[in-house]
Amino acid sequence: MAERSTAAVDVADNSGDKPLTAKADEATTDGTAEAEDTKGASPEDTENKDGARKRSEAVPASPDLHSGHKLAGRYRLEECVTRLDGFSSWRAVDEKLRRAVGVHLLPADHPRARSVLAAARSSALLGDPRFVQVLDAVEENDLVYVVHEWLPDATELTALLAAGPMEAHDAYQLVSQLSQAMAAAHREGLSHLRLTPGAVLRSSTGQYRIRGLAVNAALRGITAERPLRTDTEAIGALLYAALTHRWPYGDDAHGLAGLPKGLGLIAPDQVRAGVHRGLSELAMRALANDGATASRQEPPCTTPDELAKAVAAMPRILPPEPTFTAPPAYQRTTYQQGTYGRPSSHPSAVTQPVLPVPPAPLQSRTGRVLKWTVSALLIAALGLGSWQLAEALLDRRGHADDSVPTQGPSEPNDDGKGKADLKPLPIENAVEYSPDGKAQDPGDVRLTHDGDASTYWRSKTFVDGPRLAPFKQGVGIMYEIGAGQKVSSATIDLKFSGERTKVALYGADSLSTSTPLTSMEKIAETATTGTKATLTAKKPVSTRFILVWITEMPRSPADAFSTDGYKQGVIDVEFTG
Repeated sequence: MAERSTAAVDVADNSGDKPLTAKADEATTDGTAEAEDTKGASPEDTENKDGARKRSEAVPASPDLHSGHKLAGRYRLEECVTRLDGFSSWRAVDEKLRRAVGVHLLPADHPRARSVLAAARSSALLGDPRFVQVLDAVEENDLVYVVHEWLPDATELTALLAAGPMEAHDAYQLVSQLSQAMAAAHREGLSHLRLTPGAVLRSSTGQYRIRGLAVNAALRGITAERPLRTDTEAIGALLYAALTHRWPYGDDAHGLAGLPKGLGLIAPDQVRAGVHRGLSELAMRALANDGATASRQEPPCTTPDELAKAVAAMPRILPPEPTFTAPPAYQRTTYQQGTYGRPSSHPSAVTQPVLPVPPAPLQSRTGRVLKWTVSALLIAALGLGSWQLAEALLDRRGHADDSVPTQGPSEPNDDGKGKADLKPLPIENAVEYSPDGKAQDPGDVRLTHDGDASTYWRSKTFVDGPRLAPFKQGVGIMYEIGAGQKVSSATIDLKFSGERTKVALYGADSLSTSTPLTSMEKIAETATTGTKATLTAKKPVSTRFILVWITEMPRSPADAFSTDGYKQGVIDVEFTG
């Protein structure tokens, strides 16, 4: 399994015996300590209306391990957070990479060991940053264990819902990000089937991440005849809870009160005043899959992709305007002149005699004559000084013209180098720059400087754009042009056009693919909607290595090599200096 450098959590909860679509789960939280089940008994057979089933099967007891035990000589177990149904979940430390990780453990002879390994390996191949990543899945020494990320700075949706209903903008971001992520997972044949508030995390940047993709269901033996509908209804339940602070079923679950008994499923805007009308109808379309909503007769959303398209069709909900506290009103203070900052020498105020106001200066006839005389002298002095200064400047300019010969039309500019002297710089080597370890197409980098317009290097296809961040900071290629070169400009022929491509040039110290971008010097930057990008530096930069860094890409239709989405390709690159 490919190892990843980020850290996050995905641990099991013990609320798997009641399906989401039929009855609400008991309120549990993935990532908090659960009551231990030392007997290893399996739950009773249950089946929901979508066909989700847990088989009653004899399972061995969960492995009897303790804190401090090491797996594969590197994963040190720290704290058991769940022990249930023959498996246990731990917070651990990867001593090799010095980071926190999460670990699921179960015996190799557990009836679900093979399905857990298969689910973990399939989830690891997805590589989508919107999901908590599986780092390793191993069978060793009669044990099966799955290692996954641990996110210490993320907050569970359970804790966010406990604080009260969400603002409309936050609920909009929740349903938008979850539906897009699950649509991408289902396109790769992966389902969740356990999408509860405990399976959703919000990072400090506001991005929602889903944990337990395929693995949580495999640990409990949960299957579904219609996984698309099951995950869509789960997203609808989360949106309903975010809008109303109520669980959309008759039983209490996840720290939320359920709907009143016998009332049935009612729209969120009928449960709580002030709920956004569009989000309320969207929740009903995701939950009420047997028919249209009563308010607008819109068709139900039965797949995450349909739900994501319905969210995209809504008018975008902006965040609330920030509120500013008005500064306190100015309070005028009064004090007795002559006593501020020191105590008065008299116990009581003493009335001062009123002195006559002296006349304004220079108001007499003599004063007026004196003012006009001084003004005239100042004007005369100013004029004389200006005339002498102008004469001195003209005289100096005349001497300068006599001593400097006239520059001919074929001579160079003041910097000693004209535009006619610019020449192409040969490219000696090139590698793909991927500081996050996720390369795009490293084998075709050489095609960007072979002079053949029919060959090119391409990026992968991204779901969101044009700006790739925060899911990916950018893609790029590092070029070596030789020592002692000065780069003035670059011309890049691009594969795709459209709104929009943003490219920047950086000067680097080596051809390393993992050098931090912050350590490089930016040379130039530009944005284009066509297939050619021209970048010009304010002044030539002396460097041996140049990074072409693409941070925004246009949306392009599917072709023979990639699907529809945000992508870009580089046909040819030329540097001049």
